[in-house]
Amino acid sequence: MQQALDLQPAVAASLEKWHAMIAAGNLAELPAMLNPQAVFRSPMAFHPYEGAAKVAHILNTVLQVFEDFRYHRELATGDGLNLVLEFSARVGERELKGIDMIRFDEHGKICEFEVMIRPMSGLQALGAEMARRLQL
Repeated sequence: MQQALDLQPAVAASLEKWHAMIAAGNLAELPAMLNPQAVFRSPMAFHPYEGAAKVAHILNTVLQVFEDFRYHRELATGDGLNLVLEFSARVGERELKGIDMIRFDEHGKICEFEVMIRPMSGLQALGAEMARRLQL
């Protein structure tokens, strides 16, 4: 049984909303959860993507690309403002595992969303499909 995370109340509410959106396969409420200066750090790109609109677009696209997506473990920092969410998914025939590292502000808004993925074959499949869909 997983132990409850010690999160700031606003962060706990945002995490609950995040999981509900993921379960529904619909990130329509994501823009309201993002700090206007939110940053997305991709495992495929050297430079971060900045701004809430870009972050929302990328995360919406990723949700469409991933198949059989599910979270496994959640870890939080002592200040209750940072989370690590372990996940698994497929992109076509390629299976992958990864983590979402999410930093929130004191209002529960996402400030930074960084993703790390393995193995390389899964990351390459994700990168190719994201580039095709986002025309990068």
